[in-house]
Amino acid sequence: MVGLRVLAVDDEAPALDDLVHLLRADPRIGEIHTARDGAAALRKLDRALAEGRPIAAVFLDIRMPGIDGTVLGRVLAQFARAPQIVYVTAYEGHAVDAFEIKATDYILKPVRPERLNEAIRRVTEAAEDWMDDGSSAPSTAASPSSTPSGEPEPMPVELGGVTRFVTPAEVLYVEAQGDYARLHTSGGSHLVRIPLAALNERWSGAGFVRVHRSHLVALSAIKELRLDSGRCTVLVGGTELPVSRRHVRELRDLLVRRARRSS
Repeated sequence: MVGLRVLAVDDEAPALDDLVHLLRADPRIGEIHTARDGAAALRKLDRALAEGRPIAAVFLDIRMPGIDGTVLGRVLAQFARAPQIVYVTAYEGHAVDAFEIKATDYILKPVRPERLNEAIRRVTEAAEDWMDDGSSAPSTAASPSSTPSGEPEPMPVELGGVTRFVTPAEVLYVEAQGDYARLHTSGGSHLVRIPLAALNERWSGAGFVRVHRSHLVALSAIKELRLDSGRCTVLVGGTELPVSRRHVRELRDLLVRRARRSS
């Protein structure tokens, strides 16, 4: 079996370095990715999946700023084919949380090599089960953005140091801002680090339509489609957004079909 591709997540650099050192010494471990917080971990997981090199297991700290390990663990547990989670923490009090999300193991710091060895054994056995099911490697089939029920997952955003989740149903439209996307809701906007194209794929089943290279719009939020001197725009909430020429016909057809279904 090829060495496991894993992700180590810890906001404290010395602890992360120690964990990576121990993981690297085990022949069952292959590629080791690292992240210093929950948001970075999600980006690493998304990138690995997009490259066809999914992460098999996440070795995860709990006390971290922003998206902490318990919140991140719950998000990962909803993946269609979730990576295994091994908590590596200095705190005993979160074992119940780990049990609820069916974490593979729960290791207390300071990490003893023999204890980590046992966790890797469990991860390896579970990975072999995945392969027996017909998969060449543990992967999040379909997409990491889909829950078991097929519903696109919400996006974690930070508000005043508190992490909450914005669901696709709350979003009126999304605006591209470089490698980031700004989610516009009726109550305000939230900047998240994900390219618009990636979010378009992630929320492909949530009723969004690409109307411009810079905008993704909830079909249900469109109040008007305006054509004026060859220029096309849509009114979403109180905002008028441009529609690229190549998207006009598709958008018009979608709106017509939606109107017919509702009539």
